[in-house]
Amino acid sequence: MFDAIVPKVKGFLLNPVETFQQSKTDEPKAVFTYFGILLLINAILSALIAALGIETMQMYAGLPLGHAFPVLVFFMMLVGGFICTVVFSAWLHLWVYLLGGKNGIMQTINAMIYGSTPRLLLGWIPFIGFIFSLWSLALGILGVREFQDLSTGKAILAVAIAVIIPLIILVLVAAYFFTTYMTTVAVPYPPTNVGK
Repeated sequence: MFDAIVPKVKGFLLNPVETFQQSKTDEPKAVFTYFGILLLINAILSALIAALGIETMQMYAGLPLGHAFPVLVFFMMLVGGFICTVVFSAWLHLWVYLLGGKNGIMQTINAMIYGSTPRLLLGWIPFIGFIFSLWSLALGILGVREFQDLSTGKAILAVAIAVIIPLIILVLVAAYFFTTYMTTVAVPYPPTNVGK
């Protein structure tokens, strides 16, 4: 099993276009096995970082659930990572389809799973993990291009729309709650008759 996964990981990190082309006909079982192993590695390493954070930094010592927090992180990364990847892939496929991708939703899911390789392997690293998420996004674009036979421009557009719309909604919801909170909190006024 690992004999097939390690070369694929190297391929997606070092030679992604060729590796995507070679992976076009991969069976769903092989794709989800690859994803499951990388997701498990990511969940374990994320939980270890959470445990180290609790042990070494006092500001994290008061986190809810105490020492059970790393276990929660493990399950959040494992289950949440799977659900988010599948849901985002389905959402992305809507835009891929509208822009001319006709190779089916499974190819879009495959592109996102294989594209997530850097994020799953290295995204757990504190402070710089976001760099690997951006790298994964770029690989996802390459995967969509290769698996859906789209132009680079259309693949970029599909991924950009799929990312930007939820971000806009998230910002609007956050702004709404922030505004609602600020308007319901009583602002103290200084007394006007002091010294009279």
